[in-house]
Amino acid sequence: MTAKRLLILDDDPMTGQTIQRIAEFAGVDVRFTLEPGEFFKLFDTWQPTHIALDLVMPEMDGVQVMGRLAGLNCQAKIIITSGVGGRILDAAGRSAAEHGLNIVGVLAKPFSPANLRELLIDDSDSPQPSPQPPGPSPRLPFQPAPLTAEDIELALLQQEFQVVYQPKVACKNGALAGFEALVRWHHPSRGIISPMDFIPLAERLGFIDDITEQVINHALGLMAILGLGEGFCSGVELPPDIRSDLKLAINISAKTISNVSLFDHIAQNCGDFGIDPHQFIFELTETSAMDDPVASLDLLTRLRIQGFHLSIDDFGTGFSSMLQLVRLPFSEIKVDKSFVMTAMQSQESRTVVKFIVDLGHSLGLTCTAEGVEDAKTLLYLKEVGCDLAQGYHIARPMTVEAIKTWVAQQNFRESL
Repeated sequence: MTAKRLLILDDDPMTGQTIQRIAEFAGVDVRFTLEPGEFFKLFDTWQPTHIALDLVMPEMDGVQVMGRLAGLNCQAKIIITSGVGGRILDAAGRSAAEHGLNIVGVLAKPFSPANLRELLIDDSDSPQPSPQPPGPSPRLPFQPAPLTAEDIELALLQQEFQVVYQPKVACKNGALAGFEALVRWHHPSRGIISPMDFIPLAERLGFIDDITEQVINHALGLMAILGLGEGFCSGVELPPDIRSDLKLAINISAKTISNVSLFDHIAQNCGDFGIDPHQFIFELTETSAMDDPVASLDLLTRLRIQGFHLSIDDFGTGFSSMLQLVRLPFSEIKVDKSFVMTAMQSQESRTVVKFIVDLGHSLGLTCTAEGVEDAKTLLYLKEVGCDLAQGYHIARPMTVEAIKTWVAQQNFRESL
């Protein structure tokens, strides 16, 4: 039998040394390093049969390490270890498997010595199978000229893309839970242009990432007003417990998912301003991650490792919803407004809403309903256990200045 050689990469010396002692006691030759550079040198010269890899590391996270290992045609058996949540661990395992890596186990910290030994003494040479999918403005009195690339370029330069925010509240008591950022184009001659009219064009012409970055920069300004970052002076009075857990949701295009540098820049901005990444939610429609499933899984897993939240938007409107929900590390599920808005008139819609809420909770997800337009619907959502709600009954999308007035008028401890 070939001698087993275990190479450990973990930025926590205590954890790495613990794994080393367990493996050595099981008769395995072991090398342990804290540094990715040293890890890849040992991988090349020592040629390990097994690798124990932590996901959360400051210099190079585990998803990046696995991507590079795949590029090096790594045949070693890989054990993923981390203290992140189970859904993120599972997503990281699927990410590695879809890169062709041989994942023999995923261990949540703290793990037992027996579980680690079982993975090290397993002599199976076949990789675990990766999960497989089951199958495939107001009307104008004249017709304006089509929007062009030059129009969008000028709009970006002149800051014509503006952001409004729709509040989200807790169904059980009306407490403010956060806001969703919604972009609008304030064109100097055409007036307000709906996202439905310019987002597809921006995606096609390659401007969507620039628009997204402007939205996020605007959102950082709102966070300053709400006093969410270090050194920010709040202009709005909120109870401390609400402020600490307030979340801001931003819609992400399918085209943006491939832009790793943009998300790295967002993470850097959060660090610079002292904003906790857990206060950002990136909302994706179910089709957003379909163009390049492996790259999407990589990036979204990294975002969750960094602390950002992910929401699957408009859930229940397409055939791939369930596949995406299981495959990707979402933390929130949003019930599509088409079901919410008809819930009081349709037993079928109520059944779908309750099913989605129960499904989300069974997977440990926060459940949000959008399109709440009356008190009866909000009461029904409370009865079925939905966590959060947004819609015209609660508040329409508003500017930052309007938020100040709206917040001052609310008693978030009273039921809506």
